[in-house]
Amino acid sequence: MQQNSPDIWGQTAQQFQQTLTESWSKAMQSFQGMGAGVGGIGGFGAGPAAAAAPTPQINFAPAKLQELQQQYLKDAVGLWTQGFQGAPIAGDKRFAAEAWSTNPVAALSAATYLLNARTLMGLADAVEADAKTRSRIRFAVEQWMAASSPSNFLAFNADAQQKAIETKGESIAKGMQNLMHDIQQGHVSMTDESQFEVGRNVATTEGAVVFENELFQLIEYKPLTAKVYEKPFLLVPPCINKFYILDLQPENSFIRYAVAQGHRTFVVSWRNPDASLGNKTWDNYIEDAAIKAITVTQEITGAKSINALGFCVGGTILCSALAVLAARGHAGKAAAKPLPVASATFLTTLLDFKDTGILDLFIDEAFVQYREKEMGKGGLMKGSDLASTFSFLRPNDLVWNYVVGNYLKGETPPPFDLLYWNSDSTNLPGPFNCWYLRNTYLENNLIKPGKAVICGEKIDLRQLDLPVYIYGSREDHIVPIEGAYASTHVFPGKKRFVMGASGHIAGVINAPAKNKRSHWIGPADKFPATADAWIASAKEHPGSWWTDWAAWLKAQAGKQIAAPKTYGGGAGKIKYKTIEAAPGRYVKAKA
Repeated sequence: MQQNSPDIWGQTAQQFQQTLTESWSKAMQSFQGMGAGVGGIGGFGAGPAAAAAPTPQINFAPAKLQELQQQYLKDAVGLWTQGFQGAPIAGDKRFAAEAWSTNPVAALSAATYLLNARTLMGLADAVEADAKTRSRIRFAVEQWMAASSPSNFLAFNADAQQKAIETKGESIAKGMQNLMHDIQQGHVSMTDESQFEVGRNVATTEGAVVFENELFQLIEYKPLTAKVYEKPFLLVPPCINKFYILDLQPENSFIRYAVAQGHRTFVVSWRNPDASLGNKTWDNYIEDAAIKAITVTQEITGAKSINALGFCVGGTILCSALAVLAARGHAGKAAAKPLPVASATFLTTLLDFKDTGILDLFIDEAFVQYREKEMGKGGLMKGSDLASTFSFLRPNDLVWNYVVGNYLKGETPPPFDLLYWNSDSTNLPGPFNCWYLRNTYLENNLIKPGKAVICGEKIDLRQLDLPVYIYGSREDHIVPIEGAYASTHVFPGKKRFVMGASGHIAGVINAPAKNKRSHWIGPADKFPATADAWIASAKEHPGSWWTDWAAWLKAQAGKQIAAPKTYGGGAGKIKYKTIEAAPGRYVKAKA
């Protein structure tokens, strides 16, 4: 058994609790060290704050502890009875290669590790504490167990050893080259990044930058139809990532799909902040970016109102902007100053932050205060820290899988546009980040009428009486389906909720031509209290949710008019000209 695995093999009953407790303490220490190293957990760099927190006193439920001990001893006897015969390790792809089952020592090592892992996870569940503490402990143990797997070490990885023998050591040499390359670039390679270039084979939908300021560029796309709908369409992507997740390849580009449906389409391309933007606040991103983008889109097209879409944090930003406009006198259909956005789409967006899933585990008053002291007045949250954080939310799939493949086996990961985008990180201004942490994850102020103050206005989301389309992904670990569904109880007007299969990104980027996955639609205008209740009444439909959304947006888009022949333009004295070809230079800036 490899040295990093907790040694609880053959313990007596008296030793069992003490040994498991010591193993848990080691896990917590390893987790805290990892957090400091990668920028921490929670999407915002919690490492130093987490490391500063004292380890709580841990007690275990006696009945569960006894049950764990009995099950452990039973399984251990089974392993020893099987001995060194070797057997396939079912259900865990880390040990799926034939080399693991044909090598008796490796098979026993993997089986022992899995037994210890199950036992430690059971121990985490047996902790007598509040739910959040138990979840934090469970997450810490998961991180430690993922890191200590025998598959992560050449001395114990039978598959990597076999490849080294077959290649006469070439795989080890190549692995060292890969390691040096990744050290130089500052992150683990998830794909062959040399195969992609923004503007050459990703983010290639034809268009032009027609406006820019220090926070964003506004891109207008060339129509693909002779006529377009009179209400233009504006997309607000998340500022913690680059917009071209919505424009990867022509066959899976959401932007190109919208253009092909006849919408005059615009997108916000966020600037990758450097030190000069380190003092920018949430208010700046609302007033000088989201609201400005809405205004410029109206001025270019001459439209009285537009349709808008927000994705992830972009949806939170869009909703905040609409709430500010509503507070300033813009309101529903009968108002003297109608809201400039006629309908809104929210993709995997949190507005009610009551249920935020795994990210909530690491947000508390002490952590938020730490970040406010560190960068509340200025500074940057580094993109590399954010990227590492989100990767460690799924450590086996997004970290250790590539460590094993790249370094132990000397493999080059295959080209994959989505993972190339995932590695193209962005920074965040510190004050922006701190406001977001406190007012959303910690205090959930957006849904409390008059509580959140944005751009000098006390906002009330109940004023946003407009048609909304809300999408959530069933297996989303960043915006859980419960969190996405909660938005149905935020808006007072007509709404449609759709759930898609898969996760935060793959569920969204699911082009109809692929005919993959399914989506679920519930009874019209019926939104029970919980997502589970809605799911129970929803009907499954094969294929992409995009077609359902396209039909919905068509009904919001107004009549069709002749497509413009040139980019920019504008009504009255305001004129906008092409600054540069899409995708523009902002999206090409590296963190």
